[in-house]
Amino acid sequence: MYRDLLTYLRERIKEVLTGAAATVVVRIFGPDLDGLNVRAVRVAAAINGIRGVADLKVQPQVLVPQLSVRFAPERAQLVGVSPGNVRRAATTLVQGMKVGEVYEDQKVFDVVVRSAPGVRDNIEAVRRLPIQTPGGGIVPLSATSEVAITATPNEITREGGSRRLDVTCNVRGRDLGGVATDIRTALAGLQFAPEYHAELLGEYAAREESRQRLLTLGAFALIGIFLLLYEDFASPRLAALVFVTLPFALVGGVVAALLTGGVLSLGSLVGFVTVLGIAARNGIMLISHYKHLEEVENVAFSRELILRGAEERLAPILITALVTALALLPVVLSPGRAGHEIEHPMAVVILGGLVTSTALNLLLLPALYERWGRPASASGHSTRT
Repeated sequence: MYRDLLTYLRERIKEVLTGAAATVVVRIFGPDLDGLNVRAVRVAAAINGIRGVADLKVQPQVLVPQLSVRFAPERAQLVGVSPGNVRRAATTLVQGMKVGEVYEDQKVFDVVVRSAPGVRDNIEAVRRLPIQTPGGGIVPLSATSEVAITATPNEITREGGSRRLDVTCNVRGRDLGGVATDIRTALAGLQFAPEYHAELLGEYAAREESRQRLLTLGAFALIGIFLLLYEDFASPRLAALVFVTLPFALVGGVVAALLTGGVLSLGSLVGFVTVLGIAARNGIMLISHYKHLEEVENVAFSRELILRGAEERLAPILITALVTALALLPVVLSPGRAGHEIEHPMAVVILGGLVTSTALNLLLLPALYERWGRPASASGHSTRT
């Protein structure tokens, strides 16, 4: 049952992203439906041989019979009828035209004028529909327009004011990024007319967009954190010490993701950002305590200072990691449960990153502080750096 729910939720997520229940969507834009169909078939043939592509299909266009009334200017000119008169008359008799409203029991009902069902369903009767001429005469609709039953697509989809057609597929037996890269290469080899173009959408495109946005915002956040640390510690060396340990803290998250067969996703990216935050917080806590021991308790800069500070901050750092790990453990142990598509990779990365970030903050950062954290004017008791 959980597996069914998971599949359903993933399908709904895909539909929210692109409107199609598929992992990869190649959306072709253009002005003409026939031209879109031709190019969609070419796109499908180009990506059909790519390894990992499964369930390849072109958006179906079902033709349904529909009454077509096409104005014939050369005929209408003979009887002096304008296109507007023909359109209004044909619309009123075939589709109906609203002429008023009726209010009853606090409800509003539209009053529509149109011809009888027997007339609308009979093409010969439609051809004989009376059209009034400017001179007061009556001519049949066939005297001003071509009336016929034509095959028309059941659905015409548009986006951004342009008609579109989708070529969709799923991915099996290969990573999504590799398949998407090959599809993009295959699309680059196809030549389209200037009014047609194709776009690669779906989970991969949404993931790339989210990753770029997250990386950009993360870079600005790191710069802001560095400036705040510099302002607080009044030393670029101490601010840099915190940042030195941050890349190493991500090692555990990467290893945990690889061991569980995970790939880089939006959830894992959020997990990496969270690990960076936890590692930075622990590093700030440790270095701030070192400065407190030096400046407030007047402890001389020495190895004893390093060991004492690490020992006194051991419990807060371990408790933070332990509580976070216990909260994430149920999500890590239930990877196939419905609703965990984003939370599971995030929890795996955070849990693995907690191990390395905690170890590095307690082992590597004290050693780095002993080597690079000594105040420049240290002589006997340390002074403010």
